[in-house]
Amino acid sequence: MAAEGQTTGTAPGERHAIGISFGNSNSSIAYTTTEDKAEVIANEDGDRQIPSILSYVDGEEYNGQQAKQQLIRNSKNTVAYFRDFLGKDFKSIDPSHCHASAHPKEFESTVAFEIQDKEGDERSTVTVSEITTRNLKRLAQSATDFTGKQVNSAVITVPTDFSEKQKEALTKAANDAGLEVLQLIHEPIAALLAYDARPESKVSDKTVVVADLGGTRSDVAVIASRGGMYTILATAHDYEFAGVQMDKVLMDHFAKEFIKWNTTDPRENDRSLAKLKLEAEATKKALSIGTNANFSVESLAEGADFASTINRLRYETIARKIFDGFNRLIEGVVKKAGLDVLEIDEVILSGGTSHTPKIASNMRSIFAESTTILAPSTTPTAINPSELQARGAALQASLIQEYEKEDIEQSTHPAVTTVKHLSNAIGVLSITGDESRGVFTPIISAETAVPARRTIHINSPKDGGDVLVKIVEGGSHIKVTKPEPKPKTNGEKNDGEEDEDEDDSDDDPEDVREKVWKVGNVLAEAAVKGVKKGGKVEVMINVAGDLAVTVTCREVGGKGGVRGNLSAP
Repeated sequence: MAAEGQTTGTAPGERHAIGISFGNSNSSIAYTTTEDKAEVIANEDGDRQIPSILSYVDGEEYNGQQAKQQLIRNSKNTVAYFRDFLGKDFKSIDPSHCHASAHPKEFESTVAFEIQDKEGDERSTVTVSEITTRNLKRLAQSATDFTGKQVNSAVITVPTDFSEKQKEALTKAANDAGLEVLQLIHEPIAALLAYDARPESKVSDKTVVVADLGGTRSDVAVIASRGGMYTILATAHDYEFAGVQMDKVLMDHFAKEFIKWNTTDPRENDRSLAKLKLEAEATKKALSIGTNANFSVESLAEGADFASTINRLRYETIARKIFDGFNRLIEGVVKKAGLDVLEIDEVILSGGTSHTPKIASNMRSIFAESTTILAPSTTPTAINPSELQARGAALQASLIQEYEKEDIEQSTHPAVTTVKHLSNAIGVLSITGDESRGVFTPIISAETAVPARRTIHINSPKDGGDVLVKIVEGGSHIKVTKPEPKPKTNGEKNDGEEDEDEDDSDDDPEDVREKVWKVGNVLAEAAVKGVKKGGKVEVMINVAGDLAVTVTCREVGGKGGVRGNLSAP
């Protein structure tokens, strides 16, 4: 009966909910204060970024940073990088990140780890589901200790490519940890929610790229935010370019330096490799904050100590391939969404790897000047990228924790969430004298979920009079203007000058690319007569769930108006 009770959930009034970002490398937890502000909780060791690692010594369980330190001395009883194995068959997993910790094994068609988690020499086979339960239990306990209230429910973030089987496995593991899962929300949505929930944020129609760059994987999503509703247009997932590859670049750099003075390669010994990896990660983090970092390991290999330094410029040079990979991944997902970089209004960098300043500066050069890049090194008011998802999950938890379980499930049902969207923008064509030309002003953007309603005000002619309103469909496209070639100067040149000219050819102006609107079908025309001097005309477009359109035009402050209906296509 206990399991059944967990499925039906806790009574809304008795819920104490938190947001959990459960990552493959690190987890974080957050709650909402009485002022409805999301705050990330530190565990008993003071860590806000809690490594998703469990370790066992003489039957005692360690987690987070304490467990991470055990990767050096007690790797066989330390379980790390297990989140992505949840709900998967053993044959379909990639165990490469577990080479320095407990190795995954096949057990009853699932993934398990053989570890010594009790006192004595007896080894236990612990499934990935049980490890997840233990990890979530530790996170919930840290939140309980911090808030002083027994945490019993949560909103948990998951990657956009988590299968239904993986979601079910995560929900069961959380239930076994004594947590009611109010909702599983996608990681990029949680990151966007953390920004949109800030008091200074205004609800506006925008297209956002959320680049979640983590330790072992990178996930990028293009999201259409329309009137506070989010629609994922395209996603991409990459395991080749992530934080561990940046660590490896530093590990190889310092290992080669060590070999110059000592003949031993520290990468060939498991313990030396673990020490090298931990220090490389610390050096990477230091280079995100400062321009220089020290690398120091006691007894790195064969008793030899090692100390060195590296500056940020050198690091960015040796890791250039990884940075280029991030660029290609992000540009690729924009193309996959059928968009151009000029059509992106906002780029949110999320995940621990996003602290690296070079990644943010690359985004600044890829996207248009008008695009906001939300990262610590480009925007002083940016939220910590490592905390975005937990904050977003906590905000969602505070919004829905008062609802009955059935109502929450109903609101996330595909019949509710899978709605029709507009494929083209709908707007107004303002005619300015010349009938063949006009200025298109979008009212409802493409990819807006229906039903939707938007209003716009149009200025009347200078001296007042009749206003003709054309309601049209519009599509954006990129106009490329080739600049005029540089004029060549007459006169004889010697050989040296010709060579100079050839070198200068790189300075030729580049093509000018701009986003322009292409006007499509005219849906409706309306004339508002006798508008006062300096007056305005209000145009309201209402698109129903079946794509039927109602247009209302009237003078602001005036009586009457024009109303027309277009039946569904």
